[in-house]
Amino acid sequence: MKLLRKLRAVSVASLGVASVFAASPLPRTILFVDDDDVLYRPGTLKHVVEFKKFSADPVIAPDKLWEGMIGWNSVYRNPATGKFQMWYQAYQERRKGDKSLKCVVCYAESDDGRTWTKPNLGLFPFYEESATNIVLVGAGGKEGGYGDRYGNSVVVDPRDPDPARRYKMLYYDWGLGENVKQGGGLYVAFSPDGIRWTKHTGGMVLKTAYGGKGLPAPFQDEGFYFEEKRKDGTLQRQWRVPLSMSDAAEAIYDPRREAFVIYGKMWTPFPDGGAAWKHGMGRTESKDFITWSKPELLLTVNDRDPPQAEFHTSPVFLHLGIYFSLNQMLVRALGTIDAELMSSRDGFRWDRTFANTWVIPRGPEEKFDAGSIITNGSPVIMEREMMFYYAAYRGTAIGGVGLNRQVVGAKDYFSGVGLAITPRDRLVAVGPDPATPVKEQKRGAPPLVNTIGNVTLRALDFSGVKALTINADAAKGAVRVEILDEDGYRLRGFTKDDALPITTDGLALPAAWKQKSLGDLPAGKYLVRVYLDRADLYAVTLH
Repeated sequence: MKLLRKLRAVSVASLGVASVFAASPLPRTILFVDDDDVLYRPGTLKHVVEFKKFSADPVIAPDKLWEGMIGWNSVYRNPATGKFQMWYQAYQERRKGDKSLKCVVCYAESDDGRTWTKPNLGLFPFYEESATNIVLVGAGGKEGGYGDRYGNSVVVDPRDPDPARRYKMLYYDWGLGENVKQGGGLYVAFSPDGIRWTKHTGGMVLKTAYGGKGLPAPFQDEGFYFEEKRKDGTLQRQWRVPLSMSDAAEAIYDPRREAFVIYGKMWTPFPDGGAAWKHGMGRTESKDFITWSKPELLLTVNDRDPPQAEFHTSPVFLHLGIYFSLNQMLVRALGTIDAELMSSRDGFRWDRTFANTWVIPRGPEEKFDAGSIITNGSPVIMEREMMFYYAAYRGTAIGGVGLNRQVVGAKDYFSGVGLAITPRDRLVAVGPDPATPVKEQKRGAPPLVNTIGNVTLRALDFSGVKALTINADAAKGAVRVEILDEDGYRLRGFTKDDALPITTDGLALPAAWKQKSLGDLPAGKYLVRVYLDRADLYAVTLH
């Protein structure tokens, strides 16, 4: 067991960027979010795991003058020091003098990820208040942009040879002055420590659409900027940019492609072709975090989704060689946002097997997370647990409703950052399917509930494999592991009858047999079969 704990610790310590986990050949952990590694699994049923909330209240609560509502956030845990850092959006309409202060990025830190402090940094005052934790403001100033600064996705990049650029932030803002006709778009900033940020002097890195709802796309020779006077004499501006990223976007570093990648929302058209009907999942990539590829629409709602449903945004993280998204599902008419689990093996083609099953449930109507669950692409993956921070609103996140409802100092929260936790690698469980027909049932007898099944993995190369562990809950039953040759023949000493039963709940339960060990197997490929009796299986790891 000491060897297994050491191997697991090495696996966790190999995390260089918080939102990235690159799987090494050994140890190799196989998850069951999809069936890519499964040969067959008779008598079983998969279900997505609902994360457990650390508290019914937010871990970051709105308690400052500049925090009318707080939400969008990004998190990093330094693997060397264990220190947690968080960047979160604060939005308010109590003061209307300086538009750059309407929506700001704030900073918090923690030693354990559960108790957070908001240091007084003194970098950006909020009107008369100089002691703030604000680290980035919008470009609006008193001149005022057409819209507001928005979002704060942070990637920590220890590979960058320039220490001043190792923290990278993606955010949404507006062009001003001579650039006003550029409209809104995605911008980037850099920092040596996550606290002192320098905005990229080149300005906007990706244009986005704004306005033009229901209108057709411009002709190729028209450009994207349109303006007209309203009846009251004010100017109505529109930036009709087809197939562009939108305001909410999340950046990660993808080691497979050796590139930074943005996953975010893109508009899809109305049935009549008019613009800005529903959001889908978009993607773009960059080698330097400044020059980005042409955005690509990857995924939209399908026939199984409710007619009113759409994506809000689709943040992505990498874990054990699989791309995951806690995809936000919006029902605009209700103003609700829920989070479902999606997965992909290449980052482009996505599996929604668990569509419309929520991994972080919304809270009761009096709680901060009753209306909208807003996920991010920066979970903190520890040795024994996975920590998912999420923004939440009691009401809708659409249209900025409720920005002035929060009373500073009150414990009745209308927004906040929550924390949901699941044990390490427990994202999807495979267990016996109760509805599987049980053989030898007497005619006319009440149906029997099935309690058994097995999961047989595709052939695996056992070169160098010294141990095999199971992440399972067998506290009410048993798990037995069988090894077969790659053609499916049983091996003497490694059958389920030879296996020592696993009858507990654990993240790394060792598979063992009465008289044999994996060291007795000659080099080659083998099938691993896990028998489940009233037990749930989450992962299998080869060490």
